[in-house]
Amino acid sequence: MLRPVIDICCDLGEGFGSYQMTNDDQIIELITSANIACGFHAGDPRTINNAIKSAIRFGTGIGAHPSFPDLIGFGRRNMELSYEEVYTDVLYQLGAIYAFTKANDANLQHVLPHGQLANMANVNSTYSEAIADAIYHFDPKLIVLSQPGYLLDASKERGLKTALTIFADRAYKADGKLVPRKELGSVITDRDIIIKRTLKMVLEKKVTTITGEELDIHGDTLLVHGDTEGSLQLVKEIKHALLEHGVEVLPLGKWIK
Repeated sequence: MLRPVIDICCDLGEGFGSYQMTNDDQIIELITSANIACGFHAGDPRTINNAIKSAIRFGTGIGAHPSFPDLIGFGRRNMELSYEEVYTDVLYQLGAIYAFTKANDANLQHVLPHGQLANMANVNSTYSEAIADAIYHFDPKLIVLSQPGYLLDASKERGLKTALTIFADRAYKADGKLVPRKELGSVITDRDIIIKRTLKMVLEKKVTTITGEELDIHGDTLLVHGDTEGSLQLVKEIKHALLEHGVEVLPLGKWIK
C-alpha cells in the first residue's frame, strides 16, 4: 500500500523593513514549500531575497504569493479590479520573485494567491481567468495552489499543474469554503485541535465544519499561516504527527504531475 504524501507550505516573507512577522529561517527549515510575499500585501526586496536564500539552503520549494495591492489591509480587503489590473498585478509580482530566484540560481515551483485575491478568484471568473492567464503566460510549468473553485478550473483549462490546498489553522463552513476572518472562530489556535483535524484531513480525507458537519476533503498541500500565533512550534508538531502516522512529507515539485 502506498504511503500517503502531503506538502506542508507556509506563507512567509511577510515582514517589511525592520518589521518581522515570524522567524522565516526556522520555519523554512521544517516545511517543504514556502509561499513568499511579493511586496503587495507584505514583503520587501531584502525580505524576499533572504527567504529565497533560506529556501535554497533547506531544499524547500519556492512559491510566489501574489496579492491585491493592499499593504494597509494585508491583502485581506475586497478590491474591485478589472481583468487587466489583476493580470498585470499578478504578472508584476511573479516577475519580482523570479528576479531573486534567477539571481540565486534557483527555480520557482508554484504560485498561491494570497488572502482576498484568492478568495475572490474562487468565485469570480474575471479574477480567476486573469490570474491563470498571468501564470500561464509567465511560465506554464508552475504549479497553481488553490481550493476548489473558479481558479482551480481556469488553471486546469489552461493545462497548468494544480494542487489542492487544505488549511491546518482555518475553520471551514458547510459549503467547503473558509470561515471569513471577521467571524468568531475563523482561525483555530488550539494546537491539539489543529493536529487532530490535520491528521483527519490527510489520513481520512474528512474535516468537521464550524457548525459540526463532516465534509469530504482532499489536499495536496497543507497550509499553516506564518502569522498564526506560535506558528513555528505548530509546524514542528504538525510535521512530527504526520511523520509519526506514516505520512510522507515532500515538496510539490517532487510528486505533483
